[in-house]
Amino acid sequence: MPASTPTPKPKRFSMIREFQLADWFTLANAVSGVGALFAAMSFLETGEAWHVHLAAALVLAALVFDVLDGRVARWRRKSSELGRELDSLADVISFGVAPAVLAYACGMQGLYDRIVLAYFVACGVSRLARYNVTAEALSGGTGGKVSHFEGTPIPTSIVLVGLLSLAAARGALGDALWLGSVQIAGFTLHPLVLLFALSGSLMISRIRIPKL
Repeated sequence: MPASTPTPKPKRFSMIREFQLADWFTLANAVSGVGALFAAMSFLETGEAWHVHLAAALVLAALVFDVLDGRVARWRRKSSELGRELDSLADVISFGVAPAVLAYACGMQGLYDRIVLAYFVACGVSRLARYNVTAEALSGGTGGKVSHFEGTPIPTSIVLVGLLSLAAARGALGDALWLGSVQIAGFTLHPLVLLFALSGSLMISRIRIPKL
């Protein structure tokens, strides 16, 4: 009976060796998002508004890396399933969790606020999952470039982050948050958080947006 061929031993750091250049930009996106989370927590601890601005700048950096990873992938004509999954996970951190945590740090801490912010993140996750499973269909089954988005892309949350940075510059955080707060059945709602509800709802909508 012939001896079986031994299974090749995986090389060290084999997963990292499989990364494409675009994947490193995607990881930079994720790292920027984590940095924004740290900045939001630092603001909660210190109350110093520059942490809010830093968080906003890091989310903006994440957006730049998110744009670059797609362009680099098209330039090198190299993409993979791993890269697509990395991109979605990074986007959840940078444009879903980070804006929600920053909103909480800025004063949207009532029970209804938390529900809305959790809804916003859930919508972002759902939007990305739907895109991943329908990308081939949206590209006409060719596996090429997708012609349009269904629902607003999750990076549009950068608008909300910019709004929070502007509020920090105007001293409109915490008890001074724009639009104040209301009590409903003994629990607090800051009307400003409804912008996150709107953003989340648009992400899971069926509206078509051409992909540039």
